[in-house]
Amino acid sequence: MKSMQRPVSVLITGATGGIGYALALEYAAPGVTLLLHGRRQDVLDDLAERSRARGAVVETAAFDIRKQDELIDWLEDASKRISLDLVFVNAGVNIDIGPGAHGESWEDVQMLFDVNLRAALATVQGVLPAMRVRRSGQIVLMSSLAAYRGLPITPSYSASKAAIKAYGEGLRDWLAPEGVRINVVMPGYVDSKMCREMPGPKPFLMTPENAARLIRSKVAKNRARISFPFPLNLGCWLLSVIHPAVSSFILRRMKYGA
Repeated sequence: MKSMQRPVSVLITGATGGIGYALALEYAAPGVTLLLHGRRQDVLDDLAERSRARGAVVETAAFDIRKQDELIDWLEDASKRISLDLVFVNAGVNIDIGPGAHGESWEDVQMLFDVNLRAALATVQGVLPAMRVRRSGQIVLMSSLAAYRGLPITPSYSASKAAIKAYGEGLRDWLAPEGVRINVVMPGYVDSKMCREMPGPKPFLMTPENAARLIRSKVAKNRARISFPFPLNLGCWLLSVIHPAVSSFILRRMKYGA
């Protein structure tokens, strides 16, 4: 598939996390404007300094992405000032059933869906109208291999990422005739604070830098689904299509909390 033109304006939510931070540095270059969101201003300042050293123009915005009015205002303002070529809907959190499998608290579940789903959809809503008017632009939604088959150790996280996967797939087919490109990224385990805090085994763990390089390459080719690494992707896909009793047995043997 033919690669798309190199983006000159890139917006990334959750840029202070592992993948988001690495993506910012991957795209930072002379002639590129980066608009970076995160919760921690100190981390954003460090990222901005490193990105500017690579020649990029950088704007930062530090706020809780659950504040949807603030999020939409930032996105709409950015869209008016800059023709956004590429938007990474990357901000996300994870929760799990905890020690002794005591379960997820309702408060944590609501927080997770506010970040992983509501804020993700709000981000799309904030940037999509301008892209549709000019009939160009690209939106990359960050899902997970956990979207293939719900993991008993992280049921709410799996559900949120499955929703993002389905949403992105629907958007892609709807918007393709209008020139707006949509991609769904489904990473496996990528080293980060969130990943390290997640219980259970982490096979085929990747560095954020390697993940960012792979994502950039596939995004440039407008791949519908960017899922990696291959062995884990294949295994997770198989879990989604084999008999549920068999997949449950495999997850128990792999100590994923089933």
